[in-house]
Amino acid sequence: MKLKSLLLLPLAILSLVACDDSKSYSELLHDEDKAVNSFLANQRVINEIPADTVFETGEDAPYYRIEPDGNVYMQVISAGDRKNNRAQSDQTIYFRYGRISLLSYEKGNDDTPDGNYDDIDYLSFRFENFQLSSSSSYGYGIQMPLYYLGIDCEVNLVVKSQYGFYNEVSNVIPYKYHIKYYKSKI
Repeated sequence: MKLKSLLLLPLAILSLVACDDSKSYSELLHDEDKAVNSFLANQRVINEIPADTVFETGEDAPYYRIEPDGNVYMQVISAGDRKNNRAQSDQTIYFRYGRISLLSYEKGNDDTPDGNYDDIDYLSFRFENFQLSSSSSYGYGIQMPLYYLGIDCEVNLVVKSQYGFYNEVSNVIPYKYHIKYYKSKI
């Protein structure tokens, strides 16, 4: 019995030490806010959508807060055709993206973006149809630009975890996305 207790003692100590390294959910949210604020501090930010929904465009355009609680910010690289090429509810939208973790970026890492931007394959979702897992799995954030821009737009997005990819919400990692949308596969 004593031998069994002595063998289990190192495992118990190891589990206590491992628990000390983990952060609480509120600490992770604090780190996420800090990383997003750090990134946006070096950008021009406008905290509202233009009344006429005409956005400044290009690599030097500001980041617009497009979600009231500051969970999604959008920089419009190209607005696309807003009059003749608007997304319709349940329409299939194809996209390519690259993204970097803002937590990693804040630490000074200049990561290579991950995503499908250089792949042959396109990803897709059904606009506003979050009943389908194929749409909801990418989160709400990546669909938000299509409420204001044409399908053929190109944007940079800052997306906090709760508006990001569904299977990554618990990781509490904000990302900066570069996304180009398409009406159909090219």
